[in-house]
Amino acid sequence: MVNLQKVISIIMGGGRGTRLYPLTKSRCKPAVPLAGKYRLVDIPISNCLNSGLDRIYLLSQFNTASLHKHIQQTYKFDAFGGGFVDILAAEQTDSGGNWYQGTADAVRKNMHHFERHGDDALFLILSGDQLYQMDFRNLITRHIESGADVTIAAKPMPKSVVSDLGVMQVDDNLDILRFAEKPKDPALIDSLVVGDKIKETLPDKSTDYCLASMGIYVFSAAVMEEAMSGSEMDFGKEIIPGLLGKRKLGAYIFNGYWEDIGTISSFFEANLALTDDVPPFNFYDQNKIVYTHSRFLPGAKIHNTKINRCNISDGCIIQDADLNRSVIGVRSIIRSGTRFDNVIMMGADFFETTEEKEDCRKDGTPKIGIGKNCDIRRAIIDKNARIGNNVRISPDGKPDGWEGNNINLRDGIIIVNKNAVIPNNTVI
Repeated sequence: MVNLQKVISIIMGGGRGTRLYPLTKSRCKPAVPLAGKYRLVDIPISNCLNSGLDRIYLLSQFNTASLHKHIQQTYKFDAFGGGFVDILAAEQTDSGGNWYQGTADAVRKNMHHFERHGDDALFLILSGDQLYQMDFRNLITRHIESGADVTIAAKPMPKSVVSDLGVMQVDDNLDILRFAEKPKDPALIDSLVVGDKIKETLPDKSTDYCLASMGIYVFSAAVMEEAMSGSEMDFGKEIIPGLLGKRKLGAYIFNGYWEDIGTISSFFEANLALTDDVPPFNFYDQNKIVYTHSRFLPGAKIHNTKINRCNISDGCIIQDADLNRSVIGVRSIIRSGTRFDNVIMMGADFFETTEEKEDCRKDGTPKIGIGKNCDIRRAIIDKNARIGNNVRISPDGKPDGWEGNNINLRDGIIIVNKNAVIPNNTVI
């Protein structure tokens, strides 16, 4: 039986998050809001907690203030269980003061924290920007029973889409034989297709699959220490391929939904997919709770509004609006005559007081939220934005990379920046 107290989870906070900019302008990737009321980091942490793993380190270094606040407000354990979620930011030590240069370098610089858990510990390495639900106990059991030194979670992907992924070749026992990073040669891709024995275990037996690395690893303590003794900076590109042929590497097949939220387009589509009749990611499974900060907000208040395929979070006030396929975050205010079509509104961190609203009226500043008679399409509205009356926002006719005042266009999606102020009658 697996001793879960000996499993140490390490969540990688990511780099600068340039592909998610401007959502990462003032926050790190794990702190980016998700699905109206969560943060990206809640996904790997919740997967850990639902798997009985409560010894969790989070490694981060860029724009960590909001992440620190969220972790401190959300993940509090009793004094007797020994569980924790600790943030390990890049720090100066006697051995150096450089920032993390990659995923492996981040772990290497914190080995003095991990070594205290003993030689019999197992290390579970996770990404902080993926959307999935996995019982890590199955992965860990596979690691132990197979006798592997390192086990890699693998997602079966049709061979037609693996040219942008890291792919592994395995034998019938799921021992890893070879890696190929973003293979383009059709012959090479054909050689990586799984055999009939493994194919029989997959839901769709009519498709040719390759196994793509999910960036989720289990290391035995001795192998982790050995791997960290060198100077390699990255797990996926250097550490794991470097162990091939020297240590026993095995794969664990994961057949569930998994999305790597690394770009604006993937973030946008993953959020809006939650409005589907049967979303690919299930927030409604009581056995797989997604934990987040308890805000103690009132229920949403909605008047005379047409709503089609929307997720609406707590504390919202919506009046005489028309909302289509949109995700509405906590404390969102949407005023009469406004129309949303494919919009993610992240909401606000606070409610304005009567005095603050009066000050806005006097100086002509829009109140927090969305004004009257606005038309907003294919957009992400970051937190605490103030959009005035009669505003039109759409990506139509603008080149990718276009930027305005507190506005960006990425992947065909308009992003209204955090704390942005958009005056009345603006057309974007």
